[in-house]
Amino acid sequence: MISRRRWLKLTAAAGAAVPFSPSLTELLFRNEMITRAIPSTGEEIPIVGLGSSATFASMAGSEEADQLREVLRTLVEEGGSVFDTAPSYGGGVSEEVAGRFVQELGIGDRVFWATKLNVAREGPADPEAARAQVDASFQRVGKDPIDLIQVHNMGDPEVQLPILREYKEEGRVRYIGITTTFENQYDHLVEVMRNEPLDFIGTDYAVDNLHAEETILPLAQERGIAVLVYAPFGRTRLWNRVEGREVPEWAAEFDAETWAQFFIKFAASHPAVTAVTPATSRPHHMVDNLGGGRGRLPDEAMRRRMVEYVDALPQA
Repeated sequence: MISRRRWLKLTAAAGAAVPFSPSLTELLFRNEMITRAIPSTGEEIPIVGLGSSATFASMAGSEEADQLREVLRTLVEEGGSVFDTAPSYGGGVSEEVAGRFVQELGIGDRVFWATKLNVAREGPADPEAARAQVDASFQRVGKDPIDLIQVHNMGDPEVQLPILREYKEEGRVRYIGITTTFENQYDHLVEVMRNEPLDFIGTDYAVDNLHAEETILPLAQERGIAVLVYAPFGRTRLWNRVEGREVPEWAAEFDAETWAQFFIKFAASHPAVTAVTPATSRPHHMVDNLGGGRGRLPDEAMRRRMVEYVDALPQA
């Protein structure tokens, strides 16, 4: 999946190449976005997308919100499509602002829209409130069907998953799933994965946060469940650890030119991972992040080297 602008750059570079330069095929491979299949259907989606928590959510409610329009434009123009959000991000502003911009840009059919459902803040979920929240997402997103809705942070899945299943059976939601990034909920996530028919899960995973490798990712492979990775930068933790350091030279062996690409390629290289969705509010960071989905990914030996390198860094 290559944008017209990128295709022109590549063909121009190939036309000017000397005989010993990389072939056009190799240039295209290095710059084509890697895709992964959703196990339940085989549909391919780009391996790097965009999250809307953290800085994206903060900016959505600020005077600089218009900048997010360019982030979303960059996402699709540079070969991405997966956009992960939730009604709770930014007090609902993140989903609303992004939905408006996507409609204004006319790119709704190019965005794989992944939102969430959770009205079970304390105690059991109210089914009517849950349906009202889903209906509000349809209004904000302006897309029917919505590509993916997941129960957010294990919010009463006994009530909320069947509601999402109803929407899926009606053809209004294409995929359903469940998420958590909280350690005290991992066991519950595994239980739901083993006992419920899910298309997706979402969880945190990073080069210094390997908990998901123990049970969650292998179980996703076994059960044929797609995985969205959240917080591949450890939120800000990894940035603090590498501050002032250059990316090691050997990262070129898997085409990582920046720390963002180093971290994203680590998460993306696990075979259970379907897409990695780091949040950003800056268009140039969106371009950088999408670079993590191009070229080579680290093999198992290189993954171990990456873990050992990061483990040896001082704690932030």
